[in-house]
Amino acid sequence: MTILVAGATGTVGRHVVDQLLQRGQKVRALTRNPQQANLPHGVEVVAGDLSDPSTLVSALVGISGMHLITTGAEYAPLQTGPEIVELAEKAGVRRVTVLWNGEKGPFEKAVESSSLEWTQLQAFEFMSNARKWANSIRSEGVVRDLFGGSLIAPVHEADIGRVAAVALTGEGHSSQIYTLTGPESLSVQDKVRIISEVIGREIQFIESSEEEEREQMRKMGVQEDAIDYVISWHLNPPKSAYTVLSTVEEVTGHKPYTFAEWVKENAGFFINSDNA
Repeated sequence: MTILVAGATGTVGRHVVDQLLQRGQKVRALTRNPQQANLPHGVEVVAGDLSDPSTLVSALVGISGMHLITTGAEYAPLQTGPEIVELAEKAGVRRVTVLWNGEKGPFEKAVESSSLEWTQLQAFEFMSNARKWANSIRSEGVVRDLFGGSLIAPVHEADIGRVAAVALTGEGHSSQIYTLTGPESLSVQDKVRIISEVIGREIQFIESSEEEEREQMRKMGVQEDAIDYVISWHLNPPKSAYTVLSTVEEVTGHKPYTFAEWVKENAGFFINSDNA
């Protein structure tokens, strides 16, 4: 069977592709920029944009499963869920996984009310978000962040990819909402300490102002309403965001990666500007 992976070149999507390949699946990668995809040999790369369902018609031919995301360019929530679901049903797609942020909108509701065997994957924070500190760590040995004491249980993107691959290729995951966390609850200052220990460099934490945090997110292309949501959420995170769950291991049979393991894999981002 062939599985379509949306956002295949993204932080999580690339891991979904890799995990499906390891399971011997045929993968079709959906991306807005096929020429820049740089995906493994054997992956069929096609052009498409979830914000424009008309671009998905040919991409869905022969697809039995698909991995979806719920945000488009500049992290804006997609409003095209109903159209995408309708196209998937007409194309004979059987299973879908949906990576979402815990806020149910038209996209998630359309999937839930469809005939598809759906699995929703909820991750409160990716470990890779720590890369936003790379420039200041390299140049100054400093991390500036508004949320120094805010707790969260970040998850490695590879663990999300592994759960998605299991759900897309196995039985027993239909109509499930999997909340995915890493094995530990950490504050920003905890993460800074771990990065410091792993790369062997002293890093100073400086608590930034709200306006400084907003400006940093604007430079990342985040829209104002999304900035408002992120800041409000991190200043007062729900208990579920920092409660460690065993979902990753229960679904995949593998223990989730620790943040220290993620840093070891990505140490170059904090040491060498060539990896930025």
